[in-house]
Amino acid sequence: MYAILDIETTGGKFNEEGITEIAIYKYDGHEVIDQFISLVNPEREIQEFVAKLTGINNKMLKNAPKFYEIAKRIIEITQDCILIAHNASFDYRILKTEFNRLGYDYLKNTICTVALSKKLIKDAPSYSLGKLCRHLGIPVTDRHRANGDAYATVKLFKLLIDKDNKKEIITQSIKYFDNRHEKLRILRIIDSIPETQGVFYIHNQEGKIIFIGRGRNMKLELNKQFVKKTNKAEKVLKRVFEVSYEETGNPLLTRLKYHLELDKIRPKYNIIRKRKKVSKTFNNHSFLLFDKGRKPEENAVILIENNEVIGYAFTNLAFQENKLSILRSMLTKIENKQLAKIIIKNYLLKNKVQKLVRISDENTDVLV
Repeated sequence: MYAILDIETTGGKFNEEGITEIAIYKYDGHEVIDQFISLVNPEREIQEFVAKLTGINNKMLKNAPKFYEIAKRIIEITQDCILIAHNASFDYRILKTEFNRLGYDYLKNTICTVALSKKLIKDAPSYSLGKLCRHLGIPVTDRHRANGDAYATVKLFKLLIDKDNKKEIITQSIKYFDNRHEKLRILRIIDSIPETQGVFYIHNQEGKIIFIGRGRNMKLELNKQFVKKTNKAEKVLKRVFEVSYEETGNPLLTRLKYHLELDKIRPKYNIIRKRKKVSKTFNNHSFLLFDKGRKPEENAVILIENNEVIGYAFTNLAFQENKLSILRSMLTKIENKQLAKIIIKNYLLKNKVQKLVRISDENTDVLV
């Protein structure tokens, strides 16, 4: 069951507006079965430009019922209904604000016909109610009056129901007051990430990386990120569309990849700190660093040559370590060699790796 509505207001500061007119049509998916239309005394002045737009002035509303006098009727006609409106977030916010003033928590699931139209009518030149109805051949009377706009929205919603052949898009477009769809979507994203060591990338709807995270358990770290209550974390949660990841196998490669990616991508919601300086050279100018790979039969290897970090690769344990020429062809090259050197040197000062293998100074294809 649906309650299709339109509200006209006084205008003014956010959440200080008052309702001047309301129209609600109760719709069962086939026909209108009830309706409520009324002017409302907002007990505040109407903004001049709003009066010109709607034709509703302060004098017209002097003897109209106040909101508390029609609140019960609104609750009755919208009971067990999904609220439908063109720009539903506005109409629902206005209703909630009025009910909040009465000390009543008005909670409804909503569908916005603007968002729904964008999914089902992709060739429309505009999604404003008037232009959209004109494009679709839907007659509109009393534009910018609650009754005229609400009834036009009824006709628009009928058309959208017909276009949604499988009845999936409308169901998916319901915005639940308890955010259950959003919570389920976030849970699905978290479940798609493994409980392994690595780096994860949070993308927005356009595919842009807006945050990079890391951890020994990526799923756990991603979940921690989504439950944080900081301003930045909440912005990330609001904008996340998908999460990709790369397994690294060990803490050094996790740290290395994380900071190199931060430096290269510069995601909007990461804090990028300057690295502490270390001495410019390694103890050995050329060597291979071996550590755990992503799975038991694999090693991660980093090549340092002539005191520069060249790149990293993952190799099978059976790989012959003296075949350096083969290893070179497998490397993922590192661009910011100075940053990589700082990260690796800082790590080796406090941590151990599986093995360091020196490369002969005379022949960089020979290991000693």
